[in-house]
Amino acid sequence: MSRITPSFAVTKVRLDEAGSVETDTRADVVAGEEPLEIRVGGKTLTTTMRTPGADIDLVHGLLYSEGLITSADEVTEARYCAGACGPDGMNTYNVLEFELAGGRAPAPEFIRTLPTSSACGVCGSTSIEQIMSKARHPIVPLALDPHLVVGLPEKLRTGQKAFRRTGGIHAAGAFTADGELVSVREDIGRHNAADKVIGDLLRTGQMPAEKMILVMSSRASFELVQKAVTAGFSALVAVSAASSLSVELAREAGLALTGFTRPGRFNLYSGELA
Repeated sequence: MSRITPSFAVTKVRLDEAGSVETDTRADVVAGEEPLEIRVGGKTLTTTMRTPGADIDLVHGLLYSEGLITSADEVTEARYCAGACGPDGMNTYNVLEFELAGGRAPAPEFIRTLPTSSACGVCGSTSIEQIMSKARHPIVPLALDPHLVVGLPEKLRTGQKAFRRTGGIHAAGAFTADGELVSVREDIGRHNAADKVIGDLLRTGQMPAEKMILVMSSRASFELVQKAVTAGFSALVAVSAASSLSVELAREAGLALTGFTRPGRFNLYSGELA
């Protein structure tokens, strides 16, 4: 059974106009969700709920977003723990160990031993001032072409293979200023999806993400804007709403930000139009 899109026997219930109930039991596909324990330098950094797949990208992106690394070269080893075994004695691939250059370990303030839900970003920053102090790359302004912006969510959807099967998984995509797809990743957690894309760009030598647009299948939360700012994206396009703090951070950082992005319309919260 696929760990990314496992299937279960599901009873579908329908009510007709007369109130009669009809049921039909058949196999249905859902979004996979499993815990991933992340260890750095032999210490548990955090346990996060995620959709299995692109775990190496996820952790690279997380470490970069949290300020623990500034380049992929600082990661000297990444491996699944051989002792992470399930009831059948097989490796569950749910414990990932990273080693950093010089044998560095995360400082105590970065350690989070409690599980983190897929709906909550693993973020150490609690204020705009802290985010701005961690931003390594000044945002390169990008004036947004409205015709390009309204087409980005559909372009993202073409890469959402797991979403097409489950209807219940988020996606993040990095696009060039001309609307060309550079990287797309999916996860049950929107923050994880963003970290996977950032990790992919980091590992392929495409950071900072200057003149790139981060497109999210979700709302634009403060944590997602934080990740976009830290990675140096010029714009963040979201298909749903933006929060007040995310708008404030985007404006402070010079990040173009849109929300409710649909064919033919979007809200521009920060930035300029071309």
